[in-house]
Amino acid sequence: MNRLNKIIETIRERRTIQEFNGDPISKELLLAVLEDAVWAPFHSKKEPWRFILFVGDGRLAFAEAVLSTRSSEFVAKHGSQMREAYCSQTPAHLIVVMKANLPQKAWEEAFAASAALIQNIQLLAWERDIGVVWKTSPYNEDPQFLAAVGVTSEEKVVGTLHLGYFDPEARPDPKLRTPALELLTLIED
Repeated sequence: MNRLNKIIETIRERRTIQEFNGDPISKELLLAVLEDAVWAPFHSKKEPWRFILFVGDGRLAFAEAVLSTRSSEFVAKHGSQMREAYCSQTPAHLIVVMKANLPQKAWEEAFAASAALIQNIQLLAWERDIGVVWKTSPYNEDPQFLAAVGVTSEEKVVGTLHLGYFDPEARPDPKLRTPALELLTLIED
């Protein structure tokens, strides 16, 4: 398969994976994905993003940060189930953070660049049989969560990525896409 066809296949075959099988991912492999992903385009003189990665026992800190945004009733009822899901079923949680105290145009460019970076992470992980779900959950904006995970008031969480291996037979079917021609306004001559 030629290089272009492989890129097309990866883009078209990638799926959002929400159920992981719990198999661990090495920290070295996650770092390799990030080293390749940072080649996303950006407009500023320096990359606008940084990462916070929770693996191993660090996943409990992530789970507790998420639970800190919930009511005590919710935590009493669902806390142990969430801790289980975040700590044993999901091998890694990656928070992608960008600088937020920027002028509007620079903020938009930083956000777009960070989104491109996340897409790189998703595609690179998929190539390594790692599934990803990109969450923009309300906790990403909650001051208690942000303080607990080390995000400053001058930053914004672009997304929380949950990463893990998955059982191939559980891979979701693709969602239909509108053909590009139907979305295109073409202006010629």
